[in-house]
Amino acid sequence: MPQGTLQVVLVSAKGLENTDFLCNMDPYVLLTCRTQEQKSSVASGKGSEPEWNEDFVFNISEGVSELKLKIMDSDAGSQDDFVGEVTIPLEPVFEEGHLPPAAYNVVKDENYCGEIRIGLSFTPEEHQSRDYQVEESYGGWKQSTYTD
Repeated sequence: MPQGTLQVVLVSAKGLENTDFLCNMDPYVLLTCRTQEQKSSVASGKGSEPEWNEDFVFNISEGVSELKLKIMDSDAGSQDDFVGEVTIPLEPVFEEGHLPPAAYNVVKDENYCGEIRIGLSFTPEEHQSRDYQVEESYGGWKQSTYTD
């Protein structure tokens, strides 16, 4: 399994179901990669066509295979509304290294309810070689190379 850094570019969404009846909803996204969770900014008043253009970075370790996105509507004074969710398998980005922004279907109760555009990049962790260069030393004394 790969280890490294996953960069997620949260671009935009469209066709989302507006959960606010009287005004445009204020959507945001919770991004979860195993135990790491990050939150986008709230796209205030952007309704069902929000744009974020935000970057998020996750540390990828053994066993991580998917990125989950949960789209929520920020509501002042009451609990935020669940808009929909997306689960993105990470195997393709592990293999390719970079996936340009693409649309993923947003689902709520197994029903399609819009799409979200996400770009992904994966940078594998470079495995540190255990071959350390050891300087030859003579009795623990080393001449200083400092010159005045």
